[in-house]
Amino acid sequence: MVAGGDQQRAVTSFVTASLGPTIHIGGLTDAEAGHPGHVIDRTAADAALLVRRSAGALPPLLLLLLADLVLACSALGIAHLVGVALDGVVLAAVPALWLVLLVGVRGYESHHVQLGWWEQARRVARAGVVLALACWVLTAVADPPASPGQLLLVAGGIAAGSAGARLARSAWRARPGARDLRGTRVVVAGHDAEVGRVVRELRLSGGHSFEVVAVCLAEPAPEPEFEVPVSVGFEKLANAAAAVHAQAVVALPCPQLSPELLRRVGWQLEKSGTHLYVGTPLLDVAPARTTVTRVGGLRMLHVRSVQRLGPAHVVKNAVDRVLAGVMLLLLAPVLLVLTVAIKRDSPGPAIFRQDRVGRDGRHFTMLKFRTMKVGSVEEAQRLAVLNESDGVLFKVRLDPRITRLGSFLRRYSLDELPQLVNVLRGQMSLVGPRPALPSEVVRYDEDPRRRLAVKPGLTGLWQVSGRSDLSWPDSVRLDLLYVDNWSFSLDFLILCRTVKAVLSHRGAY
Repeated sequence: MVAGGDQQRAVTSFVTASLGPTIHIGGLTDAEAGHPGHVIDRTAADAALLVRRSAGALPPLLLLLLADLVLACSALGIAHLVGVALDGVVLAAVPALWLVLLVGVRGYESHHVQLGWWEQARRVARAGVVLALACWVLTAVADPPASPGQLLLVAGGIAAGSAGARLARSAWRARPGARDLRGTRVVVAGHDAEVGRVVRELRLSGGHSFEVVAVCLAEPAPEPEFEVPVSVGFEKLANAAAAVHAQAVVALPCPQLSPELLRRVGWQLEKSGTHLYVGTPLLDVAPARTTVTRVGGLRMLHVRSVQRLGPAHVVKNAVDRVLAGVMLLLLAPVLLVLTVAIKRDSPGPAIFRQDRVGRDGRHFTMLKFRTMKVGSVEEAQRLAVLNESDGVLFKVRLDPRITRLGSFLRRYSLDELPQLVNVLRGQMSLVGPRPALPSEVVRYDEDPRRRLAVKPGLTGLWQVSGRSDLSWPDSVRLDLLYVDNWSFSLDFLILCRTVKAVLSHRGAY
């Protein structure tokens, strides 16, 4: 088994990579609070201050700017090669205009401002809409005149390229074990218990560039163990940040941090160009489900409910069944060979059938290739003392019931292939939480029971993040992350990572 810290690090790394960082409120002005669709204008002094504070981040931002310029020129070049009429005015104006628009929507934000790819793509899309309108206007002055439709396609291609560049950049920074050498130095402020939780999460999580260099507590703690300088009192927060040369402050809501005090702290941090983040109690909520909204003078975070019905889920169900059918046809020879091999390896049927609990608590018969000796289910109680799981699961690394061939099948997850039939029947999905045993479900409390809100999957977050090496709480957290934040992109990411997990066979036993 891997160490508990490594388990949590694997989970939090994937959570951070999948969901993105916390929401940045900035200096708490109306613009910085982020009314949807509002474009924030910065003064020349603010821009100069931003450049000074992000001097260390200039090379990667410059690289991103050059990538946008190259992609814009490439799109225009390809359009010209395929016969789109483009004169010199268009060729010169579009790339320059595109860079100006990206600057206007803060497409080159300092690396001290943590943004998920979704927010970056949203900003690029806003710039793309303006570029498309500008291209439509350029058709009137171009000589020879270009087709509006053709120029709109060029604008769409440029925007898609820039969004892709940011996706690649985010994926690179969020890769497992990645650490930004120019990490943002942050001070975490709040109550000691909440500060401790956030500090632990930031230290264990990969895919971000926050380095905790100090903490500021609302009141004295008995024995603070943060391994960084500790100050007490939010009136000293700006001074504490300056003392450790912090580039950002993470403020966690608590009674001592009143709106008026937080606003004054924002004013003080503004003088040194220090960024302000305001944390929330939300855990594992995808940015796509949240919107900062304004009601009177208040700023609130709207969290959209998870939709269980709708066109997207109809498409997911259809795609699951079609892919399962195609895979069964393609893998038919492999399935036949494995069936014969299992029957020759040990006496008993090749297919193991077991009652499992699916969506909304409905039971179904799950199919697997048999990897244990016949009668192994009845032996489970005798082997209970060997259980290595810390929760409701039963896991034994060197299980004496596993056959010689069964060990090989489990190592490469080949025993799961018959579950494609369950997917074809609509009982399971290609991606979803682990299918649970009835004996496990009766021991679920409220959080694990949330896993039953969707169909169980042939693969899922826990399978690609360590499988049996994960602790029970970590497995539950990953499954709930999937249930509450499902998207086609998340399914695609999991399927891609499944290949790596199968080949590495980490945690498979």
